[in-house]
Amino acid sequence: MPTIDFNTDAPQLAHDLIGALLLVDGVGGLIVETEAYDRDDPASHSFGGPRPRNQSMFGPPGHVYVYRSYGIHWCFNLVCREAGHGAAVLIRALQPTQGLDLMRQRRQVQDERVLCAGPGRVTQALGITHEHDGCPVSQPPFELHPATAPTNVLTDVRIGISKAMDTPWRFGLAGSRYVSRPFRGPKLTSPAPD
Repeated sequence: MPTIDFNTDAPQLAHDLIGALLLVDGVGGLIVETEAYDRDDPASHSFGGPRPRNQSMFGPPGHVYVYRSYGIHWCFNLVCREAGHGAAVLIRALQPTQGLDLMRQRRQVQDERVLCAGPGRVTQALGITHEHDGCPVSQPPFELHPATAPTNVLTDVRIGISKAMDTPWRFGLAGSRYVSRPFRGPKLTSPAPD
C-alpha cells in the first residue's frame, strides 16, 4: 500500500499530497490545493530560524504546524524533511467528501464548493485549532491516506504573500472546481508516481 513520504522536500510533498484524503474526526475530503514553504524561502515562517510561534515547523516530519493568519484564521500545515529543518506544506483547499453537514454548520454556508476553498475555510470546516499544533498526522483525530489514483497536478505561484512571490510552489488538482483560486496557466507537472 502506498504511503506519503514526509522525509522529502516541501515542493515534492506539496505535489504528492494532491489527491490525498485528509480527515479530522472523520470530517474532510481530498486535498486539491497546497503550497510549499522552506527555511531558505523568505515567505516562510521558518525563514530566520525557530521562534515560539513557529516551533512546530521545526519539529518531526509528519507532524502538524498550525498558526493564526492575520489574527483571524487558523492555517494547517504538514511538516516535512528532517526535524530541525523548518519546512512545511500549507493545505489550501479540499474537495469535501465526508461530514458535509457538520462542515456546513461550522462554516454557516451551504455551497459545498466553498466549504474548504482556502486555508482558513479548511481549518474552520474541519474544526482545526491551535490545540492541534505539533500533533502527529498519523494519529487520531487525523487520518491521511495517499491518493488512490495518479493525479494531474498544476503548478503556479503562491497566494497572499509579499516575498518570493514568483516561486511556483502552489500545487493544485487539474480541473478541480474546489481550489481557492484558479490556476493561471497550463503548467502541468507529471502525474504522481504509483
